[in-house]
Amino acid sequence: MWNYLIQRLFYSIFVLIGISLIVFITVRLTGDPVAMLLQDGNPSQEDLDEMRRLLDLDKPVPVQYVNFLAKAVTGDFGRSFRYSTPALGLVLERMPATLKLTLAAMSVAVLIAFPLGIISAVSRGSPLDFGVRLVSLIGISMPNFWLGIILIIIFGVNLRWLPVSGSGGLKYLIMPAIALGSALAGTLTRLLRSSMLDVLSDDYIRTARAKGLSGRMVLTRHALRNALIPVLTILGLQFGLLLGGAVIIENVFAWPGVGRLVVTSIGLRDYPVVQASVILLAVILLTVNLLVDLLYTVVDPRVTLD
Repeated sequence: MWNYLIQRLFYSIFVLIGISLIVFITVRLTGDPVAMLLQDGNPSQEDLDEMRRLLDLDKPVPVQYVNFLAKAVTGDFGRSFRYSTPALGLVLERMPATLKLTLAAMSVAVLIAFPLGIISAVSRGSPLDFGVRLVSLIGISMPNFWLGIILIIIFGVNLRWLPVSGSGGLKYLIMPAIALGSALAGTLTRLLRSSMLDVLSDDYIRTARAKGLSGRMVLTRHALRNALIPVLTILGLQFGLLLGGAVIIENVFAWPGVGRLVVTSIGLRDYPVVQASVILLAVILLTVNLLVDLLYTVVDPRVTLD
């Protein structure tokens, strides 16, 4: 176990270095932040050069990257060009809202997918099975931003049941979570159905039924537990997609998360904030994937991590 954890942490370091290099180069393709900051003052070339020196942008790009990496290791991602505050602090202020939305969307997906996937597998070939598969396909096919707009029109504008934007109590979270989690719900439903069908045809399930165990116990204690391995894998992978999808949903619902901050910072060419946001999200995703791997051993004791 410990050897596996050390290896994963070692590989994660190289993953983060690669991500930092990609985002460092890509964000600089958006344009010159100094020209954006001084666009209203008709600055001279001397003013531009002085601002680049103050922002540490006057050095060659490779030197800038090495300096950035050396400071990032200590948690220093620089100061925001626009707000003149530590970039990591800005991101950490917004991160709870993004994680709240992501976890709510995942909860919505699980609450929908698990009952539907099990019902569909147990009712294989029936009209109910066909209906569940159709609903899951629709969920996968709908773009989350389109679903979000439809939810706003119906439940926010016409019925006035839910607030259309901002954050607050549970009411503010319902529509963004449904819009973000709908595609994952469809994916999990189809995956759980397929996994359950494979498990239900195994010999040990027939043996459990022959021993007189109730259908509910066979499904929950034997079939479902052994069908969870591929579902957990997809949940870990989809967590990153939900974090990425939250960027769009946060803008649709004016949710004050990291997604809105990143979009705004890209428009303002605020390099430190974009870099801090992407790297912090990458750290969270790597951590979640590691936890999913550890959960394998809990769900199925036969799985060992070497």
